[in-house]
Amino acid sequence: QVQLVESGGGLVQAGGSLRLSCAASGRTFSSYAMGWFRQAPGKEREFVAAINWTGGTIFYGDSVKGRFTISRENAKNTAYLQMNSLKPEDTAVYYCAAALRPNYYTDPSSYENWGQGTQVTVSS
Repeated sequence: QVQLVESGGGLVQAGGSLRLSCAASGRTFSSYAMGWFRQAPGKEREFVAAINWTGGTIFYGDSVKGRFTISRENAKNTAYLQMNSLKPEDTAVYYCAAALRPNYYTDPSSYENWGQGTQVTVSS
């Protein structure tokens, strides 16, 4: 397994941008698919974005398409989530996750490793 630590969250005004980072250690990072999920208080965990081990397959949740970009730098054992045009409804705790062979990239249960989460708050 791998250990994941998110960073880069914070407070931003609507229309602004944030870049989240997910630093990984443990097993070979390049072998893992990476995903970003978010969870607002009282709501289910929501799929945000995912990227396979080569970076050649990428998925986005409908609510973030065109605004968020997932990427990875395997040499740095780090995945990123660039968030642009942020909206108040993007406010949530954002979690990084890793899976060797996810059955479904958009399903949280497909991921066996999770970070502690980082808070993103978007003000109006």
